Amino acid sequence: MIFKPRSSPYSFQGLGNPGIETIKAIKSKIKIPVISEARSESEADIIAENCDILQIGTRNMTNYQLLEYVGKQNIPILLKRGMGSTIEEWLCAAEYILNQGNQNVILCERGIRTFETATRFTLDIAAIPLVKELSHLPVIIDPSHASGISSLVPSIAIAGVGAGANGIMLEVHNKPESALSDAEQTISTEIFSDLVKLANKVRKAIKP
Repeated sequence: MIFKPRSSPYSFQGLGNPGIETIKAIKSKIKIPVISEARSESEADIIAENCDILQIGTRNMTNYQLLEYVGKQNIPILLKRGMGSTIEEWLCAAEYILNQGNQNVILCERGIRTFETATRFTLDIAAIPLVKELSHLPVIIDPSHASGISSLVPSIAIAGVGAGANGIMLEVHNKPESALSDAEQTISTEIFSDLVKLANKVRKAIKP
């Protein structure tokens, strides 16, 4: 992550501009799409130039000026649901992007705030099939941020696949305890490998 907005000013804020060189190095060796978040218009320009997908995080879902700006960019946009936003507000936020001409929008359910405090957020499973009924846009889930607990991530991820999610966003590290950001919700590469296999089985089982 190049830029990462955080609730606490003392938490890891992303690698910043030096992270761009890291991304370039990765892309030169491994041909995989790279996604990173933008918090402002200037950062959106940097992401659009160096990455394959631009992420708008939960805190900027209602930053309509930024949404309109990225709507003019020639790059797919991943739009995370605001932590306190309704489905209607989420879809309206997507419209700000679509109305500017960028039709490549991916929606991400990442959990919303409820009265429950046992998990970081509450993943709205029902939002997955509902949004797919209300919109033509693909929907993915982020069980890492939703739960905040690494041991819960695989189960929530599979539940999302069963509900029809088009993809899963996960925090993965070969040594989760050493991760610079959110180590407590990061799964190991071994668990990730097993999860991918199980998710594919579930996807095939529910596919019409």
